[in-house]
Amino acid sequence: MKKYIALGVAALLTVGFVGCSPKEKKEEAKVAEKKVETIYVGTQNDYPPFCFVDAKGVLSGYDVEVIKTLNEKLPQYKFEFVAGAWDSIFLSLESEKTQIVADQIAKNAERTQKYLFSDESYFRAETVIIVKEGDGNIKTIDDLVGKNVGGLVGDSYTQLLEEYNKSHDNKINIKYTDSSAQASIYRDVESGRLDAYVNDPIMSKANIKEQGLKLKIIEAPLQFDTIALVFKKDARGEALKKAIDPVLKGLKADGTLAKLSKKWTDGEYIPQ
Repeated sequence: MKKYIALGVAALLTVGFVGCSPKEKKEEAKVAEKKVETIYVGTQNDYPPFCFVDAKGVLSGYDVEVIKTLNEKLPQYKFEFVAGAWDSIFLSLESEKTQIVADQIAKNAERTQKYLFSDESYFRAETVIIVKEGDGNIKTIDDLVGKNVGGLVGDSYTQLLEEYNKSHDNKINIKYTDSSAQASIYRDVESGRLDAYVNDPIMSKANIKEQGLKLKIIEAPLQFDTIALVFKKDARGEALKKAIDPVLKGLKADGTLAKLSKKWTDGEYIPQ
């Protein structure tokens, strides 16, 4: 009887050893790795305080932290950033180099025809006018008629000016530039080469402070925009949207987004 008991114990030990072998652990790890899908997230590298490369060469900002926080809640995905200039953001999405855009993109009718947007917005943006200190003539969008106003091709702030021109006989003179020269637009307003610029007040304050410019922001916003994540209109985009929306809703409800907003912008710009 003792002999049989000893053999049984030996057999159990052998089975236990085989079940925990390093080889099988490696195989299990490989299977687990395959279940994690890498998702590339397009964003800008020069749009503080939302998405920018800091003094240490690290991609930082509000939008960047929102994506990192989402990733902590979605273990089935591994989010990696693809940072570049504004003009490359949507091209990268369309060519499938990225699967998500997190770049303070305002949701509007034109864009929703081409792309999927998260149902949950993660920021409430404002559009304001930036002018030279001492300029008391420009207060509203109507005051921009006949004036030279800086604009980036395709951004929502420039689209606001374009829509105004479509519906008015008297036009705003939009002076277009590419995203690589965005910081110089503020300098052009200070020097008088441009009369004004229309953009977000938070990013504008950061640029004005960083460059030490004598500019002022007209406090009354021209419009408010809801900012959402953008996906390609395909099955993968639908799956990402379905996974992300409830997590964004939770981060909004538990105050996480409000804390991140306050950290990066000194205010809580979170839509209800």
